[in-house]
Amino acid sequence: MAETAGVREVKSAARTVELLELLAARGDRPARLQELADGLGVPRSSMYALLQTLITRGWVRTDTTGSLYGIGIRTLLTGTSYLDSDPRVRLVRPYLDEASEALGETVHLARLDGSDVAYLATRESHEYLRTISRVGRRLPAHAGALGKALLAERPDTDLPEGPYRSLTPHTRTTPDALSADLAEIRTRGYSVDREESVLGITGFGFALRYDTPAQDAISCSVPVTRLTPRHEAEIVAVMRETRRRIESSTTGGTVDWR
Repeated sequence: MAETAGVREVKSAARTVELLELLAARGDRPARLQELADGLGVPRSSMYALLQTLITRGWVRTDTTGSLYGIGIRTLLTGTSYLDSDPRVRLVRPYLDEASEALGETVHLARLDGSDVAYLATRESHEYLRTISRVGRRLPAHAGALGKALLAERPDTDLPEGPYRSLTPHTRTTPDALSADLAEIRTRGYSVDREESVLGITGFGFALRYDTPAQDAISCSVPVTRLTPRHEAEIVAVMRETRRRIESSTTGGTVDWR
């Protein structure tokens, strides 16, 4: 059993978290009882009891037949509270508005979470409207501008072993290829994602160095059909200045979350 700072892990709490994460990772694919029991390696009867407890409290939902399970509305309320209470998110949001307005493109704020980045805020371009918000969603750090900007703030020895998951034919899937890209990012000062995470989209990522190493990054995403050399230079200039203004606006007095 795992220990943290000398305190033994509570097995039932760990299993509850693992179940919620498993359901969240399935997205719009509901799961059956046996799938969940097999996925976590627990008896079917124990999984059923845990599901019923979480359904009662709104953390899990089930269909009218009681045979399919999905993530519940309480997870949304908790996630929204996280965004509302985070001082970094509150700080950055106005600057995202200004950058998106100046460029006419979509801009994001994301945070490194293990080997992924989690989207915390997005300002969509009026020219490119998504039907589903990215906020709360995850992307492998090796595949996008946001994640690569943050990985470049760390030594290559911290990179996970490959091969990495491919999202498009352009994704870098080996440690050597990713390391070479990160070296260029460190020299350039920002990352570029040329259709590595989404076909037809180029992204430019900038780590926010108000933490060491940086945990947050901002990016600008633009369809390749609109990306001219002049527009790329404009995006880099505006996003550099946005990063500078965000970092200079950071003040102390906030909780140092680990």
